[in-house]
Formats: sequence, structure tokens, C-alpha cells
Amino acid sequence: MISVLIADDHHLVRTSIAHLLNEECDIKIVGEVDDGESAVTQCRHLKPDIVLMDIRMPGIGGLEATRRINRSMKDAKVLILTAHMEDSVLRRMLEAGASGF
Repeated sequence: MISVLIADDHHLVRTSIAHLLNEECDIKIVGEVDDGESAVTQCRHLKPDIVLMDIRMPGIGGLEATRRINRSMKDAKVLILTAHMEDSVLRRMLEAGASGF
């Protein structure tokens, strides 16, 4: 079973992704958060296998949240979920420890 934490500040996006992933028998949504700080906190608490991370969120945002998760929770893989495809942003996210987009 693959555990997933969804971090996105848009409620409709989070619930839609959760609904789609819940249809898969080998994926379990363990949490949903709407800001970067909550993503870090819940990642420490829930220990998901994967964090689906939005880049732009209130507070510390996806970039800093990814850095913090990568530093303290090496087993969690952060996958960036974004509509922004700017090379500089994507490069910074990879440098912060994201595993993919």
C-alpha cells in the first residue's frame, strides 16, 4: 500500500486528486493539507511514502516545505503538482529534493 499526503491550497484540487487516487486499490490517502507548514508537520506525523506538493501555497510554500521534508524525512518522496512549468522553478524544486513533477 502506497501512502499519500496531498498538499495544495485549493480545496477542489485536493479533493479531486484524493477522489481519483482512492479508486486505486494500492494507494491510501493519509492526509490533505492546504499550506507548506502543515505539509511538513503532517509528513512528520503521518510518514507518507509520497507527498503530492503544490508549489505556490500560503506560508512557506512548496519549495521550502520540500526542503524541510527532504532534510528530515528521507523516505518520503515529494512529487510536485503544478501547472507552472518554468524551468527555473522546476530546477529549484529538484535542488530542494523533489523526486519529480
